[in-house]
Formats: sequence, structure tokens, C-alpha cells
Amino acid sequence: MTLRPIHALIGAALFTSTLLAGPAFAQTLHRGNAGEPQTLDQARTSVNIEAFVLKDLYEGLTIYDPNGKIVPGAAESWQVSDDGTVYTFKIRDAAKWSNGDPVKAEDFVFSMRRIQDPKTAAPYANILYPIKNAEKANKGEVPLDQIGVRAVDDKTLEITLERPTPFFIELLAHQTGLPVHPATVQAQGDNFVRPGVMVSNGAFKLTEQVTNDHITVTKNPEYWDAANVKLNEVIFYPIDDAAAAQRRFQAGEIDMTFDFAADQLDFLKKEFGDQVRVTPKLSTEYYAFDTRTAPFDDVNVRNALSMAIDRDFLSKEIFQGARLPSLSFVPPGIVGYEKPSEPTYASMDQLDREDEALRLLKDAGYGEGGKPLNISIRYNTNTNHERVATAIADMWRTQFGANVTLQNSDVASHYAYLQEGGTFNVARAGWVADYADAENFLALTTTGNKTFNYSKWSNPKYDRLMAASYEEQDPAKRAEILHQAETLILKEQPIVPLLNSASLWLVSNKVSGWGDNAADEHLSKYLSVNR
Repeated sequence: MTLRPIHALIGAALFTSTLLAGPAFAQTLHRGNAGEPQTLDQARTSVNIEAFVLKDLYEGLTIYDPNGKIVPGAAESWQVSDDGTVYTFKIRDAAKWSNGDPVKAEDFVFSMRRIQDPKTAAPYANILYPIKNAEKANKGEVPLDQIGVRAVDDKTLEITLERPTPFFIELLAHQTGLPVHPATVQAQGDNFVRPGVMVSNGAFKLTEQVTNDHITVTKNPEYWDAANVKLNEVIFYPIDDAAAAQRRFQAGEIDMTFDFAADQLDFLKKEFGDQVRVTPKLSTEYYAFDTRTAPFDDVNVRNALSMAIDRDFLSKEIFQGARLPSLSFVPPGIVGYEKPSEPTYASMDQLDREDEALRLLKDAGYGEGGKPLNISIRYNTNTNHERVATAIADMWRTQFGANVTLQNSDVASHYAYLQEGGTFNVARAGWVADYADAENFLALTTTGNKTFNYSKWSNPKYDRLMAASYEEQDPAKRAEILHQAETLILKEQPIVPLLNSASLWLVSNKVSGWGDNAADEHLSKYLSVNR
């Protein structure tokens, strides 16, 4: 995801006026946000700095709690049909919009149709494609009223899916699942996002937005759970300069801030201790082997090259611990999947892995006395990616005497080449979860995934396991199937997991209610400030 750059920072006068505000001071949370939102329209949102604000203003059918667990939101409960294709939601009787209107099932019907309307051009419309006819409607192939959402009555919403989608509840917690107030959108058009115009159903309502300066949201007294919302006000500051955000946190001008500079990690830990939050997020950086070309069609070669990579070195020396070593494709922290699967060599220390790697490579006919090992590493242009590629190239040269070259291109060209099926030896890639489910990672390497299966690996057993995971409705049994799939891909190593990215936050010890979680969800409704 790309954040739009901004160039204005918050003036000291703004902080002074806020800090002198009197009794409300103790109930105001100052949040540093890593950039200026391009939109507060949930249909057009695309980045996390927008989602942080939107999810304070609006509430979907489901939400994340402080620990990253899906819990009821605007819907107090739901039922799923035996075949897993029909979800029936009971909207809370107490759910209201900020203008006092009741939240109705028809509001969600309107909102989901709006997301799929081709005229809306929602960048994340695909998140709701599991809904029957949603994709067809988004492509203009069927009318919007054929999408599988209907209001049974004012407080009962029925959603019909194309096929069983066990992670559908997680999808509804995405910002594209947030409702809009139909009457306001119809009357105001694009202006519905403005302060004083916006009608929202979340814990807060929009009261002020000064571009490149701040966004203020205040407690929504009509919110169904307002009695448990401790904050009167949240002020978001769009500080895209990480160093500036760090200085303002150090000065006590902001209570929490997102995405500080990774090279400051050690310094900040010494100064602020556990106020520095480093949490693995749902993302994996990895290398893909082109399994169509020798010697990368040989599982022994792939495993040997993977085992020779010292991931601890990459984490500590290149990223100062801001990215974490990983041997698993699925990142940790997914509720219900628990600890990801690992390859058999996970329990070995690095020296033993390297010894085993030499044996595997020799068995494949390469290394000392064998055929020469020539490797080209492709990566998208970026200083950190270059440093990782250089380090891994040195490891392969040192361990195997390999002839390793590097090839870089801009990010658009790099991924276009991979997605269009271009041949390569080894290529860098990364994936950030669209939703908190292991399937979002494991589906990348199925035979049928022509776009993201960069390695062009094909394994019928793996495909059968993934197909079975879509049909299995029991969460524990489904998790076991997905673990079997991950174990298989780690045995075959068409991809080489390297690192998990981390969410980097500075959170004052004056803030209560914070929870580290891999989904990186931190609703202000759960937070309070003790000054």
C-alpha cells in the first residue's frame, strides 16, 4: 500500500490550544497517523491510515477487539446455513446513526450495492466478491439488485454467498464492510464525508478536518455502546515524517503514533521501554523459485538454498529487529490458526542447517566437484531489498561457491513480469493479508492462481487440501487441513519464507486498553488516557 506524501506538520499552537482545553484534556487522545487520508469514503479507501479513522467513525457487522479477535459489531449475532452459503445477521436494536436514525438491514444492502456499483470504482470491491453475483455486478454483467444481500426486515440481514467461505466474517470487518447512511449519501453525493454532513454509526462522529493538519472525531452519544466509550475526543495528526512523529511523542504532544523509523528501534527501547510496541503483522516477505527451470525444479536444491539463509542475520543486521525471522509462509497471530507450520529443519541451529544444505546440494549434483550453480536474484528496487539480496547472495557464494548475480527493476515492472509469467531463477516477493485467515497466504501457490503463483509450482495434493478447506465448516478441522497444506509447501519449498514485517507503534504508558495484535487493529473505542 502507498501513502500519499504530505508536507505540512502540526504547529505548536494547535497543541497548546488543545492542551489548555480544561476538563476535556483527560478524555482527549492524540493519535499520530502516518499520512493524510486521501478519502473518508469507505468505498474508495485503500490504505491503513484511512482505515484507522474510518473504523472509529463507522461500525460494520463485525469488528476486531483489542486482541485482534473478530467480535460482533453492529450485528449482535448471526447464523450460518448448514451448507455455509447463507449468513443471517441480527442488527442490534440499539444501533443508531449519529443523527438518531435506527441502523437498518437495508442500510447494509444499500452500502454493499454501492461498493459493487461500477460507477463507484471501489478499489477493494473484490473483498466482498464471495457474495453471490457481487463480482458480476462489479463488472457490469448483472444488475446491482441481483447481488446476494437482502433485508428480511428492519433488523434482519441475509447474505448469500457464491460458495462456502469460512473466513467471510473476517471480510466483513474490512473497511469495505462499513455502512453508509443512505439518505445522506443520496442527498449529498460525494459531500457526505464532510464534517457537519457525515452521519456515522460508530463510536465517534466527525467534527473537524483540516487538510494536512488534523482530524477531530468526538464521542457519538447515539452509539449503542456509548456508555463504555471512555474518550470524549480523538485527534488524528497526519504526520508522514517518522522523525517528526517521534519527536512529538518524546515531547508528550501525542499519546501514540504509528510507524516510527526502524533504525531508531534500539534507541527508543532504551528510552521508552515497553512503550515501544513491535508486533508481527500479517505479512510475509519471501523468495520464489521458478520451478519450471533447472536446477530450481529440484526440491533438494530448493531446500538447500533455503536452509543456507541466516534469517536471524537479516532481521538483526539489516532491520534492527523491526522485521522478524520466519521459516513459515503463514505469519503468526491469526486467531484460530495459532502457530504456523514449520519445515523439518526448524529445530536445527544455523550451522547444522548449513551442513545439511551442503549434503542436499551434493545429492543434487551441485557444489564442490559437481555442476556449477548459477543463480540470478530479481528484486524490486528498494534499499532494504537490495541489502537483503546482497546478504543472501553472499551466503550462497560462501556456502556453495555459487555464482550469484543481482537484477533489479522498479516495483511495477518487477511484479508485472512475475504476474505475466516471465521466467527467472529467484525472485523477491511479499504479501500483506487482506483479511486475517491463513487461506489468504496459502491460496497464492495453488495451481489455479495464475497471477500470484510466481513459482508456477503445481502439486495436486496441495490443490486438493486447499479445495477441502473451502468446504470444511468446522473451524478446528479446517485449520488442520490448512496446516497440512502449509506443511506440504514448506517441504517442497517453491517459496522461501524470509521475514515477517512488524507493526511499529509508540504508545504512551498513559494509554490504557491497548492490545498488540497481528491484524494491527486499534479502535479508539477501547482506549482511554490517564493523565
